[in-house]
Amino acid sequence: MDRHCEECRRPLKGRKDQKFCSDYCRNTYNNRQNEDSNKYVRKVNNILRRNRRILGTLLRNKEINKELQELAELGFNFRYYTNTSTDDDGNSLYFCYELGYKREDGVRCKIIEKTI
Repeated sequence: MDRHCEECRRPLKGRKDQKFCSDYCRNTYNNRQNEDSNKYVRKVNNILRRNRRILGTLLRNKEINKELQELAELGFNFRYYTNTSTDDDGNSLYFCYELGYKREDGVRCKIIEKTI
């Protein structure tokens, strides 16, 4: 029985359970199989990184209190965050990794950094 590489269809020599002729073919095959799910994950990760970068820049510039509209104008996407928690007063805290924000009222928020 002739065995062929699942990517390039070249004949295989060697182990009987071998599926690919090279690491290149194996990687190419697997990347193609995971392409659709990777696009979604990559998109979400890019949004989270942008959110974190915006919060980090504001925090470094000592701009701790900010209007929500200003965050949105900088490109912040409020629908994406990595985790939430509550403070002692019961207010929700939204984090993009270790950086986050707490809504002060309907229009302002306070930028915070989680300490470990």
